[in-house]
Amino acid sequence: MAGQKPKSARTIAIETLNRCDPKRSYAAPVLNKLLSETNQKQRATDLVLGTIRNRHAIDTVIAAFSGRPVDRIPDKLLNIIRVGTCELVYSPVTAQHSIVNEAVENAKALIGKKQVGFVNAVLRQITRSITNRRIDLSQSNPGRTLCQTPETGCEFDRDFLPDPESSPADYLSTVFSLPGWLISDWLSVFGPELTRRICLASNRKPGIYLRPNVLKTTVQELSEKFRLADIEIEIVPQDSMIRVKSPRTITELPGFAEGLFTVQDITASRVVRMLSPRPHWKILDLCAAPGVKTTQLAEITGDSAMIIATDIDAERLRKVEENITRLGIKSVEVVPYEQLQTSQFSILNSKFDCVLLDVPCSNTGVLARRIEVRYRITPDAIKKLIKTQSELLNTAASMLKPHGIICYSTCSIQKDENNNLVKNFLRKNRNFVLNAEKLSFPSAERLDCDGGYTAILAAK
Repeated sequence: MAGQKPKSARTIAIETLNRCDPKRSYAAPVLNKLLSETNQKQRATDLVLGTIRNRHAIDTVIAAFSGRPVDRIPDKLLNIIRVGTCELVYSPVTAQHSIVNEAVENAKALIGKKQVGFVNAVLRQITRSITNRRIDLSQSNPGRTLCQTPETGCEFDRDFLPDPESSPADYLSTVFSLPGWLISDWLSVFGPELTRRICLASNRKPGIYLRPNVLKTTVQELSEKFRLADIEIEIVPQDSMIRVKSPRTITELPGFAEGLFTVQDITASRVVRMLSPRPHWKILDLCAAPGVKTTQLAEITGDSAMIIATDIDAERLRKVEENITRLGIKSVEVVPYEQLQTSQFSILNSKFDCVLLDVPCSNTGVLARRIEVRYRITPDAIKKLIKTQSELLNTAASMLKPHGIICYSTCSIQKDENNNLVKNFLRKNRNFVLNAEKLSFPSAERLDCDGGYTAILAAK
């Protein structure tokens, strides 16, 4: 960026969206490369994630108020309008004229003057059709209001959304840009009120939570370090974690390089604590990458347990090594997955007191963080995942000592990946019992969190 004028956040967002389709590729690698070209990194990131997260709702607005289906608008033109619409609807503090004016300038620069009129006309029509950019949801008409937060929304001058009473699945699917089949499943299992809360949490901007490395520091010491650096934080005492309230790049936070903390969601942090590992245990982390729970195992056991970490993804397994090195952990040995079943490894390590099994899953509990998942997950994909999860659970059972423990976890809220799968395993393996289980739902409350499931299975 040296010697060149920095690009605006909107320009970076448009260029990112032009280079990736959430149905086929991830935005993060593209965005991370382009962020070096702007001095508005956080805003550019928020625009990209906000536009992808709400794309179906945004496209519904564009089609309703432009009079043209989005599939008839060229992609590069559409992405300029999408970013503008995203700001008009979901960033009510941003001036409307600046949103429209820069969209017009981006159209000139990226597409050509011929398309400027169309961009200007569509965004101005959307602007005219908005009656309240931040209305209390309790005072709004749901048929013409898109939710921004659990309390507020953006209201238009006419109904354009599916009727929430007669078509609740279509309504929630449109408003929250989530697959209709998934909404229908949630409605049948969880009911309308909880499903709406899940949808709101799935579209939130996730909070940043830090797990202090208890081998090196405490919550209080780390909090003081942040306060001295003028970083606004909040202690979460019940989970011994810290919420970062000031937007910052994680690697630039004080203490990161020294290994004083790990970024982890509150719900994810409770999995290992529910397991309560002991310092004398021999533990296998079977799906370890990137090592967030692996390192938590080491920290909780005072770096005194014998922990083997492996993962079928060799590239991601290197992240485990990077994390244990940064955190200064000594009790973890990283073993390539293909070596795990060799006779030499089996002889040396025998059986395990515990297997942590954080399986690949549908990610339906972490849709706010893994935003592209909503455009990719299908019922067939979940069926394939369930087969893999069952196979991994059987593998874990075969590697336990007598009276050993399996900690099975997912970041899914789907019953078939969680309680139903565990019940099926117990029916086929009478030598195991369920000691405890916990299903957590994603939440958009002040101390927000992801969803997930944990089961503690003990061999008799």
